[in-house]
Amino acid sequence: MKIGRVTLSDRASGGIYEDRSGPEIERVLRESFAEEIEFERVLLPDEEKQIETALKHLCTLGCDLVVTTGGTGPAARDVTPEATRAVLEKELPGFGEVMRAVSFAKVPTAILSRATAGVRGKTLIVNLPGNPRAIAECLPPLLPAIAEAIDHIAGFRPKLKL
Repeated sequence: MKIGRVTLSDRASGGIYEDRSGPEIERVLRESFAEEIEFERVLLPDEEKQIETALKHLCTLGCDLVVTTGGTGPAARDVTPEATRAVLEKELPGFGEVMRAVSFAKVPTAILSRATAGVRGKTLIVNLPGNPRAIAECLPPLLPAIAEAIDHIAGFRPKLKL
């Protein structure tokens, strides 16, 4: 299974601090899927056109799943949902709704997240929060729907270890 993981952070891409969110995505997915996973890794600043280009490129590489982290809040530089929507053929807003519901139970400000998901070609794209703790909370509840979506769009169903 080929998965693209894209970290969107001005500071991490600028070397100001280490990307901890991308590795957390990999940890959760490796622990959750029975398939062998090949990761395509991208680290970018919060620049809408660069994000769009990276998402399109990962889809052309044959990624079954592309997971982004960061840039989903209300700040001026948070442009991940806009870049994602610009490349999607079909939006699947339920992913963002579930993440906000899961997070809201612990962090009332989680409703500020604008994360979304959708399909481009045979690739599922999912926006996650930029915090490793939030990734650990939000990603596992999405896994059954991720497996089902990949089955519908790519023609195979990844097996979950759960």
